[in-house]
Amino acid sequence: MRAILLLGLVPLSMTLSGCLVRAAADVATAPIKVASKAVDLATTSQSEADEARGREIRRREERLGQLEREYREESEDCANGDRRSCRKAREIREEISALLPTIPAEPDD
Repeated sequence: MRAILLLGLVPLSMTLSGCLVRAAADVATAPIKVASKAVDLATTSQSEADEARGREIRRREERLGQLEREYREESEDCANGDRRSCRKAREIREEISALLPTIPAEPDD
């Protein structure tokens, strides 16, 4: 009877030792995994930086298009004698002049 009990305990003890080894390995590698994740979250990959730059350029291009439409409207009103529109057109033109250097030029095909 004792022999059967011992034979049953051997596989059970081997199974438990495997679980303990795995748990010990998980505990040992946990700080490395946490540190790796923290570094990954703290740094920006090149592709992420490129995407952010592209979004910013598109935002500026949209603003430039909006300003150009406003400038055309105000210039027409200015040509019709509206002094307020002349002042506003000058202000818009100044903003366009400041914005243009921040938008990269399209390459010639």
